[in-house]
Amino acid sequence: MQERTSLEDSLAGIGKVERELEDQIGMIELGEAENDEAVIDESENALKALKKEVDRRELEALLSGEADRFDTYLEVHAGAGGTESQDWAAMLLRMYTRWAEKRGFKVEYLEETPGEEAGIKSATVQVSGHNAYGWLKTEAGVHRLVRISPFDSNARRHTSFSSVAIFPVVDDSIKIDIKESDVRTDTMRSGGAGGQHVNKTESAVRLTHVPTGVAVVCQAGRSQHKNRAQAWDMLRARLYEIELKRREEQAAADQAAKTDIGWGHQIRSYVLQPYQMVKDLRTGVQTSDTSGVLDGNLDDFMAATLAQRAFGTTPGAVEDVE
Repeated sequence: MQERTSLEDSLAGIGKVERELEDQIGMIELGEAENDEAVIDESENALKALKKEVDRRELEALLSGEADRFDTYLEVHAGAGGTESQDWAAMLLRMYTRWAEKRGFKVEYLEETPGEEAGIKSATVQVSGHNAYGWLKTEAGVHRLVRISPFDSNARRHTSFSSVAIFPVVDDSIKIDIKESDVRTDTMRSGGAGGQHVNKTESAVRLTHVPTGVAVVCQAGRSQHKNRAQAWDMLRARLYEIELKRREEQAAADQAAKTDIGWGHQIRSYVLQPYQMVKDLRTGVQTSDTSGVLDGNLDDFMAATLAQRAFGTTPGAVEDVE
């Protein structure tokens, strides 16, 4: 049903583009015949908007990877830097949540570890929607923030780092075999709000795959049984994502970018002081609309990275912003 819905959406989109193109060309011909500049201008603007829609759908057609159509897990981890980095991690989580909401995707919180004073140390959410993994896989890596710290009484400029990890939600069509003897299970009390239940029962579950060191945590449900089942799904997805990465030519670079949440590994820089600039260091795409980006306007960055992967284009060396 998921595949059928995807195909129906693609076909309906193509039909809509064709009809809109014919309608606007007809309106321009009518405007020229009646010498009506207003009608011509309106139709030309509509065609420009249609061109953007065609470009977007062309990129979506390139999302043909084995897992691109799946839902996705998104993890955010604060880097070194205490409260400042933890606040940045919370800002990143909000940015991706807003992006998903604008696309009509569903966001479900699976785990969240709050910071001591503000922000979060880490969080895991599940994003459900058409090609969710295909779009968000471009965001995996280290993100750098430069701003006047709201936690510094001397109002000094601080640089913070947080990392984002993306891995697909594996459906029943893909079998991932994991030996139970290779997995260590730990239970703990859930953190955060939840009343007496989470404080008195060890409902949260952590699974660690010993051969690879991959660990997942789930504390979304009130039941340990439910959290354990969800954690197993997450672990299968993580191991599947590792296998996908192994097959890709850029796997080594991607993994290297995740090893150190700090300088030299960032994929994108967000500068809020002394000027406004967000710059992607893989594609060179940049914008001064920092508030829009932090509010979820990420499509230009994602589209450029997808095109780079699909067509093999590269801007060469891209200098980071100070």
